[in-house]
Amino acid sequence: MVLVAHGSRDPRAAAATRALVRAVSAARPGTPVLASWLDHTRPGPAEVLRSLASAGHPRAVLVPLLLTAAYHRRVDIPAAVAAAREAGPPIAVRVTDVLGPTGGAVDGGLLTALDRRLGEAGPGRYDALVLAAAGTRDPAARCSVGRVAAALGDRLGLPSRVSYASAAPPDTAAAVARLRAGGARRVAVSAYFLAPGLFHDAVAAAARDAGAVAVADPLTDAPELADLVLRRVDAGAAVTWRDDAGDHAA
Repeated sequence: MVLVAHGSRDPRAAAATRALVRAVSAARPGTPVLASWLDHTRPGPAEVLRSLASAGHPRAVLVPLLLTAAYHRRVDIPAAVAAAREAGPPIAVRVTDVLGPTGGAVDGGLLTALDRRLGEAGPGRYDALVLAAAGTRDPAARCSVGRVAAALGDRLGLPSRVSYASAAPPDTAAAVARLRAGGARRVAVSAYFLAPGLFHDAVAAAARDAGAVAVADPLTDAPELADLVLRRVDAGAAVTWRDDAGDHAA
């Protein structure tokens, strides 16, 4: 099992990925679980796949540690699989869905993990919620973030809004300010991030400056996230592996 994270110059991000790898490995003893990154941190997924193939592993499941099925899932990960296939011994690779919603439904475990982190951010009740995400120019990916915000708001019984750290409006300060202008006094910010880093730092600072009373930590190695990784792996377990080492989407 190869987990593929986005990657960051911030060393906290790689540490968070390794913590999730340990959590997944503990939940699935006997299955090798390896970390890889698309950028900034080595090894990359192609390097890990080539290493597995050279060690005699005939197949691998690659899990994108991504919350939307945007550019990295559509382009970067298939390119990494192709690079491994072209430059190393044969290995069959199955690529799972991302951890965020890929159809209409939002995974209940993902919502529980977000709820967990929000509860850890501070005691007491809130009267409005902002789901802060990294940001994307992909309209379908933004729609998936909106579905998560709506589902989390429904679960908590709170009005909810989305905000983005980059690439799309509104930013977190604007989202918090709009809720406060509408009468909310205890606005909480849920972090739709898998790992800490500059984006989450900026979101947290802006949210507090705008009057948010709580800002959640990223999901990192929440137990529900480890369970979600395994559900993504198991969802495609019945796939027929191709002999020519082609890749499969779960």
